Amino acid sequence: MFYFLVVIAVLLLGYAAVLVSFLRRGKKIPPAAYLALAALNGLILAGVLAWAVSR
Repeated sequence: MFYFLVVIAVLLLGYAAVLVSFLRRGKKIPPAAYLALAALNGLILAGVLAWAVSR
């Protein structure tokens, strides 16, 4: 479970870096990008809650 959380966190950081590069180039972030960001955050939250309950 811990490795799953690490992988999701790395994906979230990479995705955030891509969004920041969009902003630096002056492009607008597409609305679907916010949904993907929310989904990754939800996965991390669900994983942390499951890990905490299983302890």
